[in-house]
Amino acid sequence: MELKYLSEQQVNQLLDMKTCIGLMKDVFTAFAEGKMENKLRSVFPVEAGKIFGIMPAVVPTEDVCGAKLITVFHSNHEKGLPSHLGVVAVFSTEDGQLLGLCDGTAITAIRTGAVSAVATELLSRKDSNTMCLIGGGVQADMHLKAITLVRDIKKVTVWCPTLAESERFCESHKAQYPGIEFIPCENCEDAVKDADIINTVTPSPVPVLFGKWVKKGAHINAVGACSKTTRELDSECVAKAKLFCDNYDSCRNEAGDYLFPLNEGVIKESHLLGDLAEVISGKVETRTNEDDITIFESQGLACEDVVCAAWLLKQ
Repeated sequence: MELKYLSEQQVNQLLDMKTCIGLMKDVFTAFAEGKMENKLRSVFPVEAGKIFGIMPAVVPTEDVCGAKLITVFHSNHEKGLPSHLGVVAVFSTEDGQLLGLCDGTAITAIRTGAVSAVATELLSRKDSNTMCLIGGGVQADMHLKAITLVRDIKKVTVWCPTLAESERFCESHKAQYPGIEFIPCENCEDAVKDADIINTVTPSPVPVLFGKWVKKGAHINAVGACSKTTRELDSECVAKAKLFCDNYDSCRNEAGDYLFPLNEGVIKESHLLGDLAEVISGKVETRTNEDDITIFESQGLACEDVVCAAWLLKQ
């Protein structure tokens, strides 16, 4: 059997954001119904600042199992390469055959934004129209693309480490989103203070978002920090918000945004109110009033990648 492989270009051509958002809703609905199995990723250090990860999952709804093999080398930006590079392998659960491989870099980029869009639709105020992007890389682009599909965004504020980076991001997206006002910000507080939806999409190991900046009623997608030793949110930010995650095991073992304030005694384990499967099924209560601040802690799950790859291989 000839091995089927979909390149980064093919993934980007086939998997549009709207379709991916639908697939991610299916993932968490299947979780809620007990029809999805996901295991914690295994992470191996290669060198300082470089890791290799293995993320396995079983997807009974598609009769497949699979895994994403991924490297995260943050120094790649200096070489003009993505920080996340990988491949997703999909196997049949009927006979164990390898059904194909898909570029994992493109899938990771698209599905991460799509999952945040699902969380934003469920957790943010319906009248949210101002969005903040903390970071100006691939995930800033994907979150802009995804969240504008679920909320009527009128204004986007952008903060990057330099004002020039923020300005470049805004200029490069104005034509594609003519109905949105883009505002590059020199400091992060200015970008955050009036935002209804805040996305932290940085590689920073230390907080870039502080609770004192966040207005009442805001929703936060915490995306960039994916290890227990890194965080993008300070403890005050987490403590003043209602906290939800993509997966309990991932959050409790890998999310520095949750583990730092927990270990500091600022929050208790009960502060984590639910996962996205419980939210999408209505099992847990989300907002009780318009002033509630909500956080979606995104760690990224293997089943998200495998479902996307399985769908792609059928096209």
